[in-house]
Amino acid sequence: MKRSLLGGVRRGYALLIPFLAIAAAAGVAACQGCKVPETGAVSADADTEVAVSAPTVRLYVLSTVAGALEPCGCTKDQLGGIDHLAALIEGQRDEAPNRLVVGAGPLLFTDPEVKPERSSQDAWKAEAMALAAKEIGLAAWAPGENDWALGADKLAGYQEQAGAAALARNLEGAKGVKGVVVRDVGGVKVGLVGVSDPKGRTGAYPEGVKAGPAIEAVKAGIEEAKKQGARVFVGLAALPRGEALRIADGVPELHVLVLGKPSERGDGNDGQKPPVMIGATLVVEAPNHLQSVAVVDLFVRGGGDGPLVFADAGGVAKAEELISLSARIRELEIRLNGWEGDKRVSAKDVADRKADLEKLRAEKAKLEAAETKVTGSFFRYNLVEVREKLGADKDVAGQLLAYYKRVNAHNKEAFADRVPEPPAKGQASYIGIDACTNCHDEERKVFDGTAHARAYATLQQDFKEYNLDCVSCHVTGYGKPGGSTVTHNASLQNVQCEECHGPGSLHAQDPEKKGLIVLSPPPDSCVSQCHHPPHVEGFEPMAKMQLILGPGHGRD
Repeated sequence: MKRSLLGGVRRGYALLIPFLAIAAAAGVAACQGCKVPETGAVSADADTEVAVSAPTVRLYVLSTVAGALEPCGCTKDQLGGIDHLAALIEGQRDEAPNRLVVGAGPLLFTDPEVKPERSSQDAWKAEAMALAAKEIGLAAWAPGENDWALGADKLAGYQEQAGAAALARNLEGAKGVKGVVVRDVGGVKVGLVGVSDPKGRTGAYPEGVKAGPAIEAVKAGIEEAKKQGARVFVGLAALPRGEALRIADGVPELHVLVLGKPSERGDGNDGQKPPVMIGATLVVEAPNHLQSVAVVDLFVRGGGDGPLVFADAGGVAKAEELISLSARIRELEIRLNGWEGDKRVSAKDVADRKADLEKLRAEKAKLEAAETKVTGSFFRYNLVEVREKLGADKDVAGQLLAYYKRVNAHNKEAFADRVPEPPAKGQASYIGIDACTNCHDEERKVFDGTAHARAYATLQQDFKEYNLDCVSCHVTGYGKPGGSTVTHNASLQNVQCEECHGPGSLHAQDPEKKGLIVLSPPPDSCVSQCHHPPHVEGFEPMAKMQLILGPGHGRD
């Protein structure tokens, strides 16, 4: 990761914590996997009011990443993208040189099971995630069921590639999984203790793995970390939320408890969960799939070797209000994105909503900047949305590109002989837009002016046209009898007529016969196919249908 990204990223983060000045640190002890120069110990000043300085330790918290390298879909500025997260972390190197990246919940795979046809692609995707995790400096995570998708040996290999520790002290027989690691960060030793419950829907655990009580494991882990000199204790829990919260109640020595799911299925995005204080423990769970990263700044103040207690100097008390503001901001952004290209929306309405958006953003920035005066050691919490405006770290972006090229080349050959099933006797097959144009020239002209006509090219330019995660929404009749496959789609590339109107071979043979084609597709049919969360947020089918209509095609 290179410093050329610092300016733009730091400006974006200035809205988040404007009261933190860039510290001229003497140095910092390198954390595992981080590209951070070594430095001396943090000073231990006497108790004072909050000072403007770099945090003693910054925690970047990830929850239930589940193989989400980047968002997929056609909505502008979607949340997510590990290359954007990498740019954020690199851009804050100077203002927070002493940092740890930690996580809880599945990291490597979208689902707990890998289908045989996807084994190579999903294995390489997990490898790309592991390599990206090394770039962002992931120190440790509590693994979830998904991480064993290809077995214990593969998980051990991904750990090595990531330079990170999978922590689950309550598990027995989990090959390569540790219970505790201690990291020296800026002269303060941080103990990381993990627990997990990676059982599947049937109650079965990964082969050879048994799980014990989580609370007792965390208690024992803290004692182990103390023996190694740790003063700050961070728990990582891949457990059901209720069970994880009981850890904070039962282990008051924890300073921060990071939550993630024990298992994840599918690519659906969760909403934000506010941080909570249970006793003196800060409990944090970031949204899944890298939509956002939680940032916890720990400031150690005061001398002595006694137990540390961190007071809330901003973040938890106002978290609910910030989440509400974020939701309103996102709703307006989605609405404005949906209006793009819609000539029926007045310029005044667009201008008014943009003004509303800026007011909400300013209100959120003001709330985030509000300081709480405390004495002694304290923490600050913020949730940072992972967006395109953060930039893209070129090293991580390069890794993603290499992954997509590798998968493209492999799948092109591996699925070269995969052809669509023939339609049942008497059923229609797909004939392609050129055949439709023989009778529907005016409609073809309308189609050529839409984004649907360029859908396949958007994959080709990014080396994704043979990617099993992508192709189905960019061709017509994918996986349907008489339709297309990942490699056999030459006449069905792009989102053509038959995707909405149905296969047209019988209609072409007898154009006058009724019932052979869908004349007026219901607007919500495209929602069930592709235009649904997380690929598209706030999709309004009635409004969007206007973008694909024209003279001779639904409009006089």
